[in-house]
Amino acid sequence: MDPIIKKCIEKDGRAQEELYNKYRKKLFLICLKYTSSETEAEDHLHDTFIEIFEKISKYKGKGSFEGWMKRIAINKAIDKYKRKKVFGLADHTLENLTEEVYLDFENPEVPIDKLMVFIQELPEQYRLIFNLYELDGYSHREISKKVGISENTSKSNLFRAKVNLKKRISAYRITIVKKQRRGE
Repeated sequence: MDPIIKKCIEKDGRAQEELYNKYRKKLFLICLKYTSSETEAEDHLHDTFIEIFEKISKYKGKGSFEGWMKRIAINKAIDKYKRKKVFGLADHTLENLTEEVYLDFENPEVPIDKLMVFIQELPEQYRLIFNLYELDGYSHREISKKVGISENTSKSNLFRAKVNLKKRISAYRITIVKKQRRGE
């Protein structure tokens, strides 16, 4: 096990600061995609590190430590959504969701920082499901268990998130083309 982790288990303040400085940027990016602003992401990061330091003795050195911390950040986001009850009681159906929505992340049509803003501006439940499914690789079955919703609700929210993002990307592209035509 990494000596810094051992020292953090012993509640060594310097080691905790070193760990924080080593991973804060990576974890901040995770927090940022699950929140609607940098300020909210900072709060989420703070809460994540508090939980990391409280639970670090439970990390047994198996698997990636960074992955372990990432799961804490994601689970904190899920807990926040559950407390807010953003999914409500109604279960979404897939009856009217026949169109496949494809977003190409390998060849994005907009700069990644702009795409991140579009994701942050999604309604909370759409942002959560989109991030879990598209960016963090969870299946709808895993999402349904983690979040406490049906698989259909997960699929429905992902579909709606993609439709929303596709509209935002199209509008952005139109704006860019108009600016280019005006010579801006």
